[in-house]
Amino acid sequence: QVQLVESGGGLVQAGGSLRLSCAASGRTFSYYAMGWFRQAPGKEREFVASISRSGLRTSYADSVKGRFTISRDNAKNTVYLQMNSLKPEDTAVYYCAAPNTVGSSYYAPLEYYDYSYWGQGTQVTVSS
Repeated sequence: QVQLVESGGGLVQAGGSLRLSCAASGRTFSYYAMGWFRQAPGKEREFVASISRSGLRTSYADSVKGRFTISRDNAKNTVYLQMNSLKPEDTAVYYCAAPNTVGSSYYAPLEYYDYSYWGQGTQVTVSS
């Protein structure tokens, strides 16, 4: 059974940084792409970033491009989201997600329906 556990959320002032982690278990981590999504109160869940199983391809939402960096450590079965220059509009619950498709070394899906497994989420609050 695939399990995803996020950590690293918290309260930070605008302009600050946070690093989210997602520890995966239950299958061979290095075979699968990983993604981060977020959901703010009253809004739909939205794509933030994804990374292919090899790490050769990364994708970002326009709203976070240049500020957030997704990375992975296949030896530690962990994916990270480094968030810099945080803004109040980044406030949301952040979810780690994994697809059920192995894909190529460059497969890094952007759509929520491409992901089958989700973590419980971690709250990120950015104060102005």
